[in-house]
Amino acid sequence: MDASSKLAIVIGLFSLTTMINLLFGFLRNRTRKYSINWFLCIHAPIPFIFLARIFSHLGLDFIPLFVLAALAGQILGGKIEF
Repeated sequence: MDASSKLAIVIGLFSLTTMINLLFGFLRNRTRKYSINWFLCIHAPIPFIFLARIFSHLGLDFIPLFVLAALAGQILGGKIEF
């Protein structure tokens, strides 16, 4: 895999991770703190992101970047108001 295609995959997965967590951060902010639903809103996106990373054949080097994307999505999603 050349560098430009690897960069495109990383940017795409970073965006996907952030967008998924925006939704779950929005939902988390509207549930009672430390409830089962609150816990699920934090942890439910993890398997999807894990599978996307595995199928993209990225190594372990990029995990901190995806953790950052997940945190950013959760925080920004919690700040969305309608």
